Amino acid sequence: MAGGLLTAHGARPWVSTIGLDRREYGTHSMRRTKAALIYKATGNLRAVQILLGHANIENTVRYLGVDVDDALTLSERTEI
Repeated sequence: MAGGLLTAHGARPWVSTIGLDRREYGTHSMRRTKAALIYKATGNLRAVQILLGHANIENTVRYLGVDVDDALTLSERTEI
């Protein structure tokens, strides 16, 4: 997944690379997990929004299950 959006197609090689059985770990759950890990590590919701290809920040908030107040605060602090 070097340098691309976090797509289900892009997650397939990542699942195999880290040694997981693709039959047990779906690409969508891996996409969501990787996005959540990036968000937790950086707090940069806007970057995760871009990586996921979401048009609206609200979609990213729902996708990650982030508290709305927390997400909006982080979004306002993030410079683009």
